[in-house]
Amino acid sequence: MILLCGKTMTWRKNMKSVKNYVYTERAHFMCPNMHFGIMAKLESNYDEGRLKQSIDTLQKAHPFLQSLIVEEADTGRFYYQIQDYLNIPVMVKEEAALWQEDYEEISVRGWNVMNECLLKVVVYPKENEFQILFIAHHLLCDGRGLLQLAEEFAEHYANGVIPQFAPERLIQCLNDLPSNSDLPLISKLIIGDANRRWKKEGQQVMYEEYSAFERAYIQKHKMKRETFTVCNQELEKILTLCKQHNVTVNDWLIAKMMLEENTNKVVIAADIRKQTKCYRQGAMGNYSTAFSIFVKKNEGNVISLAKRVASLVTNICQHPQKEMLVLACYIHMQPELIDAVAISTLGEFGSKAGAFVGRNMFGYGSQNGYSITNLGKIKSNIIEEAIFIPPASPANKTTWGVLTVNSRMKVCVSNLIVQS
Repeated sequence: MILLCGKTMTWRKNMKSVKNYVYTERAHFMCPNMHFGIMAKLESNYDEGRLKQSIDTLQKAHPFLQSLIVEEADTGRFYYQIQDYLNIPVMVKEEAALWQEDYEEISVRGWNVMNECLLKVVVYPKENEFQILFIAHHLLCDGRGLLQLAEEFAEHYANGVIPQFAPERLIQCLNDLPSNSDLPLISKLIIGDANRRWKKEGQQVMYEEYSAFERAYIQKHKMKRETFTVCNQELEKILTLCKQHNVTVNDWLIAKMMLEENTNKVVIAADIRKQTKCYRQGAMGNYSTAFSIFVKKNEGNVISLAKRVASLVTNICQHPQKEMLVLACYIHMQPELIDAVAISTLGEFGSKAGAFVGRNMFGYGSQNGYSITNLGKIKSNIIEEAIFIPPASPANKTTWGVLTVNSRMKVCVSNLIVQS
């Protein structure tokens, strides 16, 4: 513990001088519903003091858990600033069966990242076990980062294992991505034109104005969530079938979603930690990309469709320009224009450039997208089971969040409900 605190004290000084600016994370800054969660059941006795100690230890290991988003006075750029006194809020509730209501209660308030910690926790104690709900803002990390936090918490709580101190370094430029990740010429021309139109408008979205829009949007756009469990035996059958036909479980899930939701297009999230040049082992931040899988005509059989999906995914992942497209777009786009996209498309902010990007590039105009994020599988003798609650992007009508713990797959389906 002394070693961790010593490292933390040294790095606190360094982190305050070396700033992590909001670059590709900018799309999560002024966009509603940019949070997600993991609900985990722990096979361990509940102890309030031990829980607090584990949360505090987790916070010391990750500078972003100690940070707020701050505007730099002389440049207007936004960055992560470590705060001397910032606590991770922990709420204690009685009924774990009502976790969705608790999640919604936190969601409807909005999330002021300039005043609130980027992680919130709800605990449901029982005598011999307890459940814990981690809710993260996307500016803290991606889904795999939150899964890591849940595992680190569990290991410290049950076994006293101190997480490795992991200072962050975010994706800042094209050089942090694989070679040949830059945009094709046509995309550069489109974004260049949008940037020029934005500069000509001479506008800026103030965070207070965005916060008011965020709260109004969340009140009108609700999420209905359902969870499904794929038991061990059923999952084993799926794994055997996928292996026989040389497809992955992720390919199978994408095909399954296409058939069940009657769609030809699904956006999937892909982990790129092994491909980025800036990622530090165990660090928070976003190290994932997203791309669309489009099948012209659906097969009636899930395996036949999964084979076509597998071919498309392989092709995209072999071409960095396709795989990193969305990140390259963020890098080329004016940050202030990104801020204006959601509020111009879904709110009353009068930016034609922002609305153009929102409708034609971000999918906010139609709000009929389908997306899936599969965090993969873990084995744990502490976490018995867990659910991944995916972020409710304004672009999506339906989102699937998938997580497998101890050979038990949980699928959380989030559906957008627009209230008049």
